[in-house]
Amino acid sequence: MYRMPAEYQPHRATLMIWPVRPGSWGKDPSAAQAAFVRVFEAIARSENLYLLVDPAHWKQAKAATAHIRRVRLLPIESDDAWARDVGPTFVQNERGGIKGISWQFNAWGGTVDGLYADWQKDDAVAKLFCQAVGLPWEDAAPFVLEGGSIHTDGEGTVLVTESCLLSAGRNPSMTRAEIEAELCRRLGAEKVLWLPRGIYNDETNEHVDNVCAFVGPAEVVLAWTDREDDPQYPLSMADYAYLQSVTDAKGRPLTIHKLPIPDHPILCSEADCEAYSFEPGEDTREPGERLAASYVNFYFTNDAVLVPQFGGENADSDARACRILQQVCPGRRVIGLPARDILQGGGNIHCITQQIPL
Repeated sequence: MYRMPAEYQPHRATLMIWPVRPGSWGKDPSAAQAAFVRVFEAIARSENLYLLVDPAHWKQAKAATAHIRRVRLLPIESDDAWARDVGPTFVQNERGGIKGISWQFNAWGGTVDGLYADWQKDDAVAKLFCQAVGLPWEDAAPFVLEGGSIHTDGEGTVLVTESCLLSAGRNPSMTRAEIEAELCRRLGAEKVLWLPRGIYNDETNEHVDNVCAFVGPAEVVLAWTDREDDPQYPLSMADYAYLQSVTDAKGRPLTIHKLPIPDHPILCSEADCEAYSFEPGEDTREPGERLAASYVNFYFTNDAVLVPQFGGENADSDARACRILQQVCPGRRVIGLPARDILQGGGNIHCITQQIPL
């Protein structure tokens, strides 16, 4: 039987993609690329890194990563750089063998509310990556799912949000019970926990990896705010009440650690908006639009926790998030990484990474 391991269990490698899409990273993506390189460096301290690069940007990516010894570039094209969502979800059997699952990808909603009009390259990434590195894979199509919409404890429990998995652009012909059964079958899970909501204004229909994550068996962190006038407040309150009312697959109640969102909302400025170059059919941004900033979008490596840092007026909340995660994850180094330029694309460190279990 195959089961999806927890992210905090040992990795053999991480998968990422070189960012170039102008509608996510701007006409000049150099700032985002520099932020990605910092993530590469942190990951490569304790595990190997696969980096997918399109042929047109091969030399650029090769030069930017030449100093990183544990990186291997692969010539695989994609529509954007969200490796969590378009890369394979890996499951493992009792003998340690792994295989990738290729979910059907439709740009977070297809023709209903997808974020761009053409996603064929992204939809092919999981299969092409597994073939390139010699790993078996299975095709889960036509079931639509993204890696950021699931989180597991590796012991039979999967976290999702209702707002995402029940959205009209994913699997509208399936009931909630049918979606749950498919998740359990593919991931080797016994129980799905359905959080009501995610992070306010998260354009993925509120992926779970931006609002709640397992940090250990029966232990989660939840994005939080105490400010009742913040639009995130009712969303986090609904999730907290739900998590208090349920148990995991082994019947254990959950320990819930509150991880406050940035003290100051991060808004898209006029300059930010002018820097993008959107294609026809691509979702756009407006000045003043609130970005879905959350410290829950961290990533476990073999020896560390990589935590988004937004800087400026959020320096204090950046530091607070690192302190909380250091208390919650005492066996790992907590590394804060500049992530404002990653957030500009719509996600963060967890969204651009995908673990491959050992």
